[in-house]
Amino acid sequence: VFGMGDQEAYGDNYCDAAGELYDLFEAKGCKMLGLTSTDGYNHSDSKAERDGKFVGLMMDEDNQYDLSEDRAKAWVEQLKSEGFAF
Repeated sequence: VFGMGDQEAYGDNYCDAAGELYDLFEAKGCKMLGLTSTDGYNHSDSKAERDGKFVGLMMDEDNQYDLSEDRAKAWVEQLKSEGFAF
């Protein structure tokens, strides 16, 4: 799962939709991969967090656009290492 949001303007519900999708997929039996660290993000709450991690890759093109490319590359490598088939 991946999501886009503005963590500064919507810090109390940053990327909530990604968390809702995660819940729906998991409830249907999907094996969920690609959880990522919340370090480096500035938000107060998100439905996309589970046990201190995001349910996938969360991007903020409004405030951290300069980090998106490296985050995406690292996430793809992580997914590969977790067995995701490309």
